[in-house]
Amino acid sequence: MTDYIVYTDGGARGNPGPAGVGASIQDGTGTEIGTVSEYIGEATNNSAEYAGALLGLKKLKSLIGKNRTREVTVELRMDSELVVKQLNGEYQLKEESLHAPFIALHNIRVSDFPHVTVTHVRREDNARADQLANEAMDEGGKSKSPASLF
Repeated sequence: MTDYIVYTDGGARGNPGPAGVGASIQDGTGTEIGTVSEYIGEATNNSAEYAGALLGLKKLKSLIGKNRTREVTVELRMDSELVVKQLNGEYQLKEESLHAPFIALHNIRVSDFPHVTVTHVRREDNARADQLANEAMDEGGKSKSPASLF
């Protein structure tokens, strides 16, 4: 059984454009234990997808504590087939602008979450993370500056 499931999403209105990310963190029973909804400024859709995954794992780390991260199993669920296949080593990473986000996500997996699987889900199965990402884009950074990620 998986200890935690992290549904993540990211999007940009325009490509690039104002971007937001969302993540729903659930325990192994499917109960939501935390969320992320962040405006990240100008970004591409793919960059926002990486940012959503990174912020989702960072939120999980803050919820369970650094001491537990290396022990737990995590399933990262995303609706971006491209990003999932890049993270799983099925596709090459050709777009230079994604190198920094890819490395940041790789590093948190190595340092804190060695037991992460990355799974593609259909868009309709990722509705909560999508909702959170859209809320962040709707806010558009009105109340704060964009999150610094990479």
